[in-house]
Amino acid sequence: MYWLIEDKERINILTTIKLREAYVEVIPFSNTVHPCENKVSSVYIKPVDGSKGYMVTIEHSEAFHVQFEQVQELLDSIEKIYVIDKKEFLHYFFHKNAISLTLLNHKFEKETTPTHKFFYSKHPEQKNINTIIPIVKHYEACEIHFNTLKPYFNLPVNKFYNDKATLVFNAIERNGIKINSQLFEEYFHPTVGGYVYTQYNLSTTTTRPSNKFGGINYAALNKENGERKCFIPRNDFFVEMDISAYHPTLLAGVCGYSFSDMDIHTSFAQMYNVNYSKAKEITFKQIYGGIWKEYKDLDFFKKVQEFTDNNWETYNNCGSVTVPISSYCFEKDKLEDMNPQKLLNYFLQNLETATNVCILWDILKLLRGKNTKLVLYVYDSFLFDVDKTEKDTLQQIMEIFNKYKLQVKFKKGNNYSFN
Repeated sequence: MYWLIEDKERINILTTIKLREAYVEVIPFSNTVHPCENKVSSVYIKPVDGSKGYMVTIEHSEAFHVQFEQVQELLDSIEKIYVIDKKEFLHYFFHKNAISLTLLNHKFEKETTPTHKFFYSKHPEQKNINTIIPIVKHYEACEIHFNTLKPYFNLPVNKFYNDKATLVFNAIERNGIKINSQLFEEYFHPTVGGYVYTQYNLSTTTTRPSNKFGGINYAALNKENGERKCFIPRNDFFVEMDISAYHPTLLAGVCGYSFSDMDIHTSFAQMYNVNYSKAKEITFKQIYGGIWKEYKDLDFFKKVQEFTDNNWETYNNCGSVTVPISSYCFEKDKLEDMNPQKLLNYFLQNLETATNVCILWDILKLLRGKNTKLVLYVYDSFLFDVDKTEKDTLQQIMEIFNKYKLQVKFKKGNNYSFN
């Protein structure tokens, strides 16, 4: 069969074959438009053990078109598909057995042909540029991607990240954040539609997701210059829930240490005999930079040091350390310039992310069908766009944090600046 699939008869033939495993790549209208606001131009499909791939065209200037629903039906007929980024793929199509090839491989970058580079540089603002670039050039680029990624097809899959984390962050991205368009354009860039969409990158060295899109770092919005006022609720008000003393809490859990029921930083203030804010500073410096001599005999830090040493010994003797919940392995032959404290920080960031994925999973399940939305997640902070008529929702969310034995502080306001 010819490589270009542009009519119902050919797509039916491919669907009837019922491929067992295939590599699938979506070519959207534009590579610079967020998937939530994008459309699909074409879909490349290549059987894992096949000699050639197929390009199915939904909308392209050089080809006839098949219906979107027919492509979804074709994908449903394939037992297992491999995709570059499952979180992004799920914005376009659903598949119950999609495997993300680059989820924990942060070194992969898409290839572009000279033709792609020419069109992208010539028409940087055109929102349907991929429908104009010759279809054979898209095919050529996809063939390169397939050959580059083929060695990953048979590698073990981290099911926690592939099956849970991708769905969680895809769902948050879909919610979007409402903006004051005029104010937003003063601080950032022109926009259309009244909403912006974030994009979480899970393929980081520590596995702690970054969150950038359209030149905006949503994980590090400035708290002082007023730019946070751009972000406003679609419902009645914002509520931000911040987990208090998150890393000390996680460390206590893996070290077998129990704090009293009081605020954890208050406990530290009593240990150090200093005020609250100074206690926070001292604690974080020790967790991230190493335990100070004057506090090494405190029971908490004794246990932390013992855990750090055991972790480092396992890493060196066994070649890897596995983090609870996610079952992610930090492998010695894949990391550079490691030391005991750096390994502990990586471990904590992964444990934080994995715990948050479980929390987010429960929250998103709770909010299904409600007007209240979770619109932004930043490490220990969760931003909710709240409908005041859903009276029990915030209490139910608090119960989820209680389930994970986490202390939470609140902010409430009419914009993300909270002042």
